[in-house]
Amino acid sequence: MSDNKLLTVTNSKNLGKIEIAPEVIEVITGLAVAEVDGISTMRGTFTERFGKKSPSHGVKVELVNGGVVVDLHVVLKYGKAIPKVAQEIQTNVKQTLKNMADLDVKEVNIHVVDLEMETEENRK
Repeated sequence: MSDNKLLTVTNSKNLGKIEIAPEVIEVITGLAVAEVDGISTMRGTFTERFGKKSPSHGVKVELVNGGVVVDLHVVLKYGKAIPKVAQEIQTNVKQTLKNMADLDVKEVNIHVVDLEMETEENRK
């Protein structure tokens, strides 16, 4: 969500309105992805190449028909089963966004953009 629209979360107690910035949803999503075994890194935007890194890089969130659609660009570790890791990412992201922000996640789309090969340096 490149535009700065806030996501409105309904509150059953009617104490007031809850609005969540898209950047917050992106950070929560990025942290949920990082919890999954088999993830090496996530690929982000052009700005990340200039030293700006954030847990939300590689995450795109869109509000669609009252729900959220998430696109993730990930680099997986070589030797891990891609469908299994992708499904774990989808499950963890959906559950985390439901628990933390009470959001209805319509889709979690995984884009595997690279594999990280294990090298002698990575083993240390």
